[in-house]
Amino acid sequence: MKREEGLQRISEGRLWDILVVGGGSAGLGVALEAATRGYQTLLVEQDDFCKGTSSRSTKLIHGGVRYLARGDVSLVRAALRERGLLIRNAPHLVHPLPFVLPLYRWWEVPYYTVGLKFYDLLAGDWSLGKSRWLSRAEVVRRLPTLRREGLVGGVLYFDAQFDDARLGVCLAQTLTDHDGFPVNYLRVVELLKAGGRVSGVVVEDLEREERCQIRARAVVNATGVFADQIRGMDQPGEEPLVVPSQGIHVVLDGGFLPGDHAMIIPRTEDGRVLFAIPWQQRVLVGTTDTPVESIQLEPRSLPEEIEFLRRHCERYFRCALSPENTLSPENILSTFAGLRPLVREKRAQSTASLSRDHTLLVSPAGLVTITGGKWTTYRKMAEETVSRAAEACGLPERPSRTRDLHLHGWTDRVTDDIWRVYGAEAPRLKELLQEQANWAEPLHPGLPYLAVQVVWAVREEMARTLEDVLSRRTRALVLDARAALAAAPKVADLMGSELSWSPPQRERQLARFQAVAEKYLVGRA
Repeated sequence: MKREEGLQRISEGRLWDILVVGGGSAGLGVALEAATRGYQTLLVEQDDFCKGTSSRSTKLIHGGVRYLARGDVSLVRAALRERGLLIRNAPHLVHPLPFVLPLYRWWEVPYYTVGLKFYDLLAGDWSLGKSRWLSRAEVVRRLPTLRREGLVGGVLYFDAQFDDARLGVCLAQTLTDHDGFPVNYLRVVELLKAGGRVSGVVVEDLEREERCQIRARAVVNATGVFADQIRGMDQPGEEPLVVPSQGIHVVLDGGFLPGDHAMIIPRTEDGRVLFAIPWQQRVLVGTTDTPVESIQLEPRSLPEEIEFLRRHCERYFRCALSPENTLSPENILSTFAGLRPLVREKRAQSTASLSRDHTLLVSPAGLVTITGGKWTTYRKMAEETVSRAAEACGLPERPSRTRDLHLHGWTDRVTDDIWRVYGAEAPRLKELLQEQANWAEPLHPGLPYLAVQVVWAVREEMARTLEDVLSRRTRALVLDARAALAAAPKVADLMGSELSWSPPQRERQLARFQAVAEKYLVGRA
């Protein structure tokens, strides 16, 4: 996967069948769907793949237990089916995860037991395991740090876990495998029109500081929370479609929740669910739902959001990480925020009540916009979007081929180590170690990554910046922000050698990464 190849194809001035704007889960899914149908496909992303919301999820591929409680049965059924397809098509990135729902009131026992049995029923042949009632002792055995006062038992059920940013990279690689072209750091600054129809875009290459035109029969706006910016280029003054909502997570040491079971609290103070999930030897706790006025590419966790999660952690867990049995800022290894592209509903009273289903629109000028939804249903969203775009823009009708498509790196021999996310590519990565012996050195004692992974990210995964490597090709910044900052100079040396950075370029990269990483540290202004 080479950025230069995409730029070369753009410079040829070809007419693309489908141009996708946005390199998050929706955009990557749409581009892959289009390419596998045989359409000439180009994807442009203003920053890096999955820079925004799509790398800041709760790392779950799930049907949505709380959506079931709201009566969104069709949404849950579709998500459970897509969950099964993802486990089958990307086993190196998606795997089953057992959950425990602890209960503190006896009346909750039949309510949640029956509800999760219905969840099993909706999954049908895609079930990952049967839910069942757990005694108090069984709950404590699976969640040893859970507070036990008033605990009466719980329910065991199953969903799935994944690495969101790595799945994004995998989709970009799969797109390349099918003759599509993903290019990062190309920002759309204008829509082109011919005869009143959208006919392409003007992009700015943020690396070369150059602009060029790209022509396409169909343009798909898959920019998430930025969807209204692209829509405004088509129809100035159009009523906003997206209502952004911020959700944050905190990352704790694995000792906070030892074992391999996740926990769900079905109702917090704001009516949301709370997850505590073991992930890459850490524990991920989230999330919040905070309406925001401004849309930022790099949002920051708010103090009141962190306090909300801290308070709930202390309420439900014995926080043995500190002598005071409290969760202090020092216990939080990292925090990250993401903006949900929720779709406006006239009757909604809060962002927590807005639907997580997707919305698909075609403007009078032919601009196709897909927004909303979630990672679990990205493929279904993409299938609907490409079919609609082909119909609206006069492309020949072709059937979807992604339902049974194995994604890049698919293997039936999944390992449980640092090489897992590379799947079938892992042997090539290990061969790269022979090129230089010091590439086998760890980036930092507190991180599970080797220097060779930085070189691979540059050569094979289109990583262009320190943040690309430390936040998304590896998950260092998410796992431990302080350790990621400490590892940054070493990563800069490795990347600088590969990309021929000058000393000033190296220093600019370090300064930019530090500015981003500061937002992941609790207690920093």
